[in-house]
Amino acid sequence: MAALAIASSFYSESILGWSIFGIVLLVILAFCWIYIRKYQSRQESEVVSTITAICALAIALITSALLPVDIFLVSYMKNPNGTYKEWASNNMTRLAVEDSVLHAYYSLYSIILFCVFLWIPFVYFYYEEKDDDNLNKCSQVKNALKYTFGFIVVCAALLLVGAFVPLAAPTNQNTTEWEKIKHLFEEFGTSRGLSALSFSISSLTLIGMLSVITYTAYGMSVLPLNLIKGTRNLAYERLENTEDLEDVENQIEKIKSKCADGRPLSTRDRRTLHKLEGKLQVLKRRDRHLESAEKNVCLKVCSILRPLKILFGICFILVAFLFTIALFISNLDKALHSAGLNSGFIIFGTNITNPLNEILLHLQPVFPLDYILIAVITMYFVFTSMAGIQNMGIWFFWIRLFKIRPGKTRPQALLFLCMILLLIVLHTSYMIYSLAPQYVMYGSQNYILQNKLPSPSENSTLSVTRFCDADAPVDQCTVTRTYLFLHKFWFFGTIYYFGNWAFIAVFLIGLVVSCCKGKKSVIDGEVEPDDSDISDDEFLPS
Repeated sequence: MAALAIASSFYSESILGWSIFGIVLLVILAFCWIYIRKYQSRQESEVVSTITAICALAIALITSALLPVDIFLVSYMKNPNGTYKEWASNNMTRLAVEDSVLHAYYSLYSIILFCVFLWIPFVYFYYEEKDDDNLNKCSQVKNALKYTFGFIVVCAALLLVGAFVPLAAPTNQNTTEWEKIKHLFEEFGTSRGLSALSFSISSLTLIGMLSVITYTAYGMSVLPLNLIKGTRNLAYERLENTEDLEDVENQIEKIKSKCADGRPLSTRDRRTLHKLEGKLQVLKRRDRHLESAEKNVCLKVCSILRPLKILFGICFILVAFLFTIALFISNLDKALHSAGLNSGFIIFGTNITNPLNEILLHLQPVFPLDYILIAVITMYFVFTSMAGIQNMGIWFFWIRLFKIRPGKTRPQALLFLCMILLLIVLHTSYMIYSLAPQYVMYGSQNYILQNKLPSPSENSTLSVTRFCDADAPVDQCTVTRTYLFLHKFWFFGTIYYFGNWAFIAVFLIGLVVSCCKGKKSVIDGEVEPDDSDISDDEFLPS
């Protein structure tokens, strides 16, 4: 009967964690469908690219949702007094729970590699070839496979390097804590396949770090400040557009009057006339959109809810400052108390109080409050990243590749967008570790520390309950699989550490730039000079 009760308790704890995960999975799928449908072009919508984008973004979000499940399971193995629960007292049982999370990571990370190196590139190049009317379906597929092969070669190279790269850190780090952590790595990473997968995912996370520095850091400042500043006055903007329109028409008439007697225009005048006619078309489209905006009920409702938008903006900027301060404290703690540069700045416990870490530690025992907070943090990163991408566009060095606009994003741009968001969400796990290191490493686990008392009796000891950290005995605290996966290769940790400083710097620069910018137009992003006359922007609401 006792064994049956222990088994029942084990399954109930596991089912609770995975049940919440299942509910979150359904919410993620619904969110991804709405999100992608909002941004995809109405004219150039393609079923395959839409499904690809939805699935890629969903896989990334589902992977990030595993983090709180991992933390929940290791935390619920122990009682608040530091002892293991009856069902978790057996080491084999604890190992089975940890392996369930590890196998979920294997599966999802493998799917991510498939998406990044095969599925998304193939679909992208297929639609690039589709623009060539002279090619048939077979030629499009063949050319797409030819370009995709390059990505497969890169993936194979990463897997091979990951399988044989040395895991051991330099031997000059001989502290007790470092040996303890290294022992965990050796237990966790005897499989070459695991090393290959971990190296490949860490390489993608490194690209995700660059995207986070570029887009998320800027989006964290531009999104809240745009909400606070609001948009320009619609009536004033339309009046200004009308004046510009009349001015351009007068300039065109002035140039055309030069050839009223039959004389041809000079090359300079023809070039100027062509530019003015293009500008006139843009101003006319702006006028139509501004006229439509005056009749738009949603905009009128938004103007009524203006105080609420200001409140959200203030909340978002406060959250941005909280994240930045938590990241700064975490990096400062690593600089002062970590095992050093050659260990990937691995930190053994929290030495400086980190506000976000403390919040998550206190919420974790009341499941699923920490799960909700992690989901909020992840979605915050997604929304701020999207704000950064929408404001900046997708660039390759100094070349602007795509613009991201609601209802006007081409299939290729949509795939690029989801690739960037996938990499950003992949880096989110490390960002959350940087924001709350102790929470990600041990959750809310406690252990019992036996202190000897200065007493004549040899057996006089005092039991003290402490939060789990690297000083705890290995058999007393269970490290999350997420933490070990993130720190399997020490040199990635070193790069992430300096990346965090770059993130803080870009956020502060973006904050200054966003403060200096004026208010956005009411129809911001709806009309662009390079829009064609039959583009989506002509589909105005009735």
